[in-house]
Amino acid sequence: MRVFVTGVTGQLGYDVIKELAIRGHTAIGSGGRAGDDMKVFVTGVGGQLGHDVVNELERRSHESIGSDIQPVYSGVQDTSAVVNVPYIQLDITDREAVKKVISDLKPDAIVHCAAWTAVDAAEDEENQPKVHAINADGTKNIADAAKAVGAKMLYLSTDYVFDGQGDRPWQPDDKNYAPLNVYGQSKLDGELSVSQTLEKYFIVRIAWVFGLNGKNFIKTMLNVGKTHPQVRVVNDQIGTPTYTLDLARLLVDMIETDKYGYYHATNDEGGKYISWYDFTKEIYRQAGMTTEVLPVSTAEYGLSKAARPFNSRLDKSKLENAGFKPLPDWKDALNRYLKEIGEI
Repeated sequence: MRVFVTGVTGQLGYDVIKELAIRGHTAIGSGGRAGDDMKVFVTGVGGQLGHDVVNELERRSHESIGSDIQPVYSGVQDTSAVVNVPYIQLDITDREAVKKVISDLKPDAIVHCAAWTAVDAAEDEENQPKVHAINADGTKNIADAAKAVGAKMLYLSTDYVFDGQGDRPWQPDDKNYAPLNVYGQSKLDGELSVSQTLEKYFIVRIAWVFGLNGKNFIKTMLNVGKTHPQVRVVNDQIGTPTYTLDLARLLVDMIETDKYGYYHATNDEGGKYISWYDFTKEIYRQAGMTTEVLPVSTAEYGLSKAARPFNSRLDKSKLENAGFKPLPDWKDALNRYLKEIGEI
């Protein structure tokens, strides 16, 4: 069927559109935000999250401009809006270039998704200056430019800013920072650049990210499971995953408000947390694969250069307290994602 849906910028309209898409129907949405449309500059559109943020902005009739370091958009060439929105090549470590682009655009908001995310490679001595330049200095450049034009800024961060110990879920406003690795320190430095520069900011910590555009744990485990009868996965690192499609909806919800501050956002299961081992077993179960999953400790696995947090539990209650709709159950998110990539 072809279905016309009004009010797609509201929660109900949004969910109706998603359900129609899941069932294979063609949905045409309306629901403009007359007088309230924003111009939003999105960095890192060649990555998993930037891809979905731009599509969500376009779905809500906001004006979006994407950027990344590549000369042209280099993400997945699907049929979504991000492929055709205005694109600007930008090296965020080039302070003058950042200043000029944002000064010329004068966006209402900036969603800063660009980052160095290769955690193990960040430990290599030759990479460390670049990691800091991108995640810390580049973020400072964006924050300064945002301040100059009065734009809101949303910065994506990580539980890696903490020490990963204990079993208490990390609170968004915890300040007991103690990064375990180079990547975590660089993201913390980025956080501090934003919070010390701006008043109109959102800092959103996420974990275990997966999306359509790019590499992620799910794609890796599916590929490994198709060629190996057995896999070893750590069972002493605890957290919850984050589906970029769901996260993008929340991030746009946020920038449509002035409810600034620190937040945590992952998919959840009624406040429960899981291990990477649990996650892998569910991936294979839903994908109909018979690959055996063996639980091992981080010490037994022993392949990572960078220290990984044992405790990646993120408390999301501040979202609901602020009136935001939390991300759906992670098993539901996984199911929708596996359908999106054609694995079920």
